[in-house]
Amino acid sequence: MSTQGLYQTQSQKLAIGPQMQQSLQILQAPTLELRQIIQQEIEINPVLELETPEVSLEDAVPDDPDAAVGESDDLDMLSQMDEEWREYWAQSRMQNSNRTAEDQERWQFLMDSIVTPTTLQEHLLGQLRTAEVTEPVLISNVEFLIGNLDDRGFLNQSVEDMSLYQGIPVDDLHAAKAVLTTFDPVGVGAEDLRECLLIQLERLGKSHGLAHRLVEQHLDDLAGKRYPILARKLGVPLEQISRAADFISTLDPRPASRFVQGGNSYVSPDIIVERQGGEWVPVMNNDDLPQLRLSNAYKDMLSQTGSSGEVRNYIREKLRSGKFLIRSIHQRQQTIHKIAAQILAHQREFLEKGTSHLRPLNMAQVADEVGVHETTVSRAIAGKYMATPHGVYELKFFFSHGVKTESGEDLSNTSVKNAIADLVKTEPKNKPLSDDKITKLLDRQGIKVARRTVAKYREALGILPSHLRKSFS
Repeated sequence: MSTQGLYQTQSQKLAIGPQMQQSLQILQAPTLELRQIIQQEIEINPVLELETPEVSLEDAVPDDPDAAVGESDDLDMLSQMDEEWREYWAQSRMQNSNRTAEDQERWQFLMDSIVTPTTLQEHLLGQLRTAEVTEPVLISNVEFLIGNLDDRGFLNQSVEDMSLYQGIPVDDLHAAKAVLTTFDPVGVGAEDLRECLLIQLERLGKSHGLAHRLVEQHLDDLAGKRYPILARKLGVPLEQISRAADFISTLDPRPASRFVQGGNSYVSPDIIVERQGGEWVPVMNNDDLPQLRLSNAYKDMLSQTGSSGEVRNYIREKLRSGKFLIRSIHQRQQTIHKIAAQILAHQREFLEKGTSHLRPLNMAQVADEVGVHETTVSRAIAGKYMATPHGVYELKFFFSHGVKTESGEDLSNTSVKNAIADLVKTEPKNKPLSDDKITKLLDRQGIKVARRTVAKYREALGILPSHLRKSFS
């Protein structure tokens, strides 16, 4: 017979405190996000301030010994941390000042190139303002359609559905759509791929040709490269089908793709790789990182005998919070620098010769060499970028699995992908390489991979299967 009652059990659980959570957040945050975190902390913690004049934590001995219990040690620690922070920033400035004129010019060009991109909506609204459209209702409906475009530039619903759900007359929306489809990029405002391609063909004066007919009536066969079937259906030579298909392939299936910002195509690198004394070294980019100080004014309030205990406790808590924030930022920079140094030590051939010489590297290796946990490496490299002689790369780019070549040399999967891409680039257009053939050609180069691995890497590269790459010209 079961009985009900209250029982006590003991168990151990790992709880992450608020300060540890903040430390992990700071480590993982990209520079832009870290700046936002710092700004938020400045707004809620009055003892934090951005460096303007020099702020010192010296001579911080309270006048009231009774009120100073526990405060002297805190202020000594603050003073020591302040000196460490000054030294860190001084070293950073010294590294930057050691750059050659060529390095400085390249760095300035990189900084000048970082601009805020125009969104698709801003681009289209700008055209609407200069278009010969004066009717308020029509302008409002065009603006409504612009707000309902997806990342491809297509309407996310049909005009009929939008009319039904929004209560806007369908003829009014069709009139607005007719205006929108005249805007740049060509094909924007379509409801699907077929309409997008037809708009582009019409704009090019190809409204009545074979290409228009293929898109309008046979898009599925065209996508599947079933050219012989199309030639029989339409009663035209195979060469004409092939030429029309090649022309259609020059059209843009995603006209708004250049406005998509999700890919983070412009970044400010956290590390700059420079050559110093024949060695590649990582230099932290602190230009975008605010330098924090602890306010002397609040520190002095601790030494004022007239301050109440409640005020002292408040200031002491804020000083400790500010101290932890600054120390966490300092630790973040040091951790990223150490990881970057280990990456460069493993990837010397990449720095000298390019991506085809990237070596396999895993986070456990770097974690062991830096002396941290593997999850710390994972957090530290998230969203961080490094400027190398071959371009700006996310730090996770340098971590990849690999294969062994016939000579026993380790080769990263990125290098294998590059080798596959090179083979496809030079293949005969009328007889593209199958995955099996690519596997055999790689084997001749000393790279032993399975056919299914080749297929997986080919798909990751966005390369179509051989039957869809075949040209009938």
